[in-house]
Amino acid sequence: MIPRRALPALLLPVTAAAQEPAFPARPVTLLVGFAPGGGTDILARLLAARLAEEFGQPVAVENRTGGGGTIAALATARARPDGHAATLGTVSNMVQVPLAMRTPPFDPARDVTPIALVAAVPMVVTVPAASPARNLAGLIALAKAQPGRLNFASNGVGTSQHLAAELFMQATGVRMVHVPYRGSGQVVMDLAQGVVDVNFDTLSSVLPGIRQGLLRGLAVTTARRAAALPELPTVMESGVLGYDLDVWYMLYGPAGLAEPALRRWSAAAMRVLADPALQARLRESGFQPAGGTPDEAASLVRAEIARYGEAIRRAGIELD
Repeated sequence: MIPRRALPALLLPVTAAAQEPAFPARPVTLLVGFAPGGGTDILARLLAARLAEEFGQPVAVENRTGGGGTIAALATARARPDGHAATLGTVSNMVQVPLAMRTPPFDPARDVTPIALVAAVPMVVTVPAASPARNLAGLIALAKAQPGRLNFASNGVGTSQHLAAELFMQATGVRMVHVPYRGSGQVVMDLAQGVVDVNFDTLSSVLPGIRQGLLRGLAVTTARRAAALPELPTVMESGVLGYDLDVWYMLYGPAGLAEPALRRWSAAAMRVLADPALQARLRESGFQPAGGTPDEAASLVRAEIARYGEAIRRAGIELD
């Protein structure tokens, strides 16, 4: 027989568990580190509508811009790990930019929990239509004949566009000068006019210019050709072995995300991303739908931290 005085202590864990609300117990916030109307924001709003159906709770997209997208990431890292706050992050603001910072606001390996890879978009090596480089081999030959004379544009120091070019230079031995911009819009305009010589940017950003004949695509950066530009070879097919990168989008929660919430998020994301209607919407916008488990997402993040960390160190990139 259990002594009466022991009953309260034994009942404490049961009572505490009963008081802990199941996820989701209230509206969910999906943070985005970039301005409304951009690719990440568009993708987040497509997801939010479907996730709300899965959760039976509203899912509100909240844009917290600044710090190269790291302000939203930091807010997620500091959120309660109950699942009610998450972020749709990119390889840029969740891996590349913090690794390039002298004093990063959060640790991409420890302070957040990868939930699911949502989508990816290939990048395209692009030059002005009037460029003498007709293909990637021609660009490499041109750059080697004029070391340091060609320049390449990016959306800023430490961004995906910048690092794609740095990895290309490391793989080929060419030297080009970095010209950072504040966004893809002005880059594409200046590239078309020959103000800059080369650009590594997302397919969705450069596809209109290529189709209008203002830009010439030389190669896509992924291991497979892009469905929207099937005539373009990959960088690897063009002779740069091992070169394979894209811009990916991933759902993250805080570190220590409660296991029930993580399971619920994962299951909801897998069902949403398997929906043919949503997949069609994503492809129309230039995205390649993804999916997978939290373990698979975490494995990708670890590999990307190692790869981009090395590229950033070798290139001597550092952000204040």
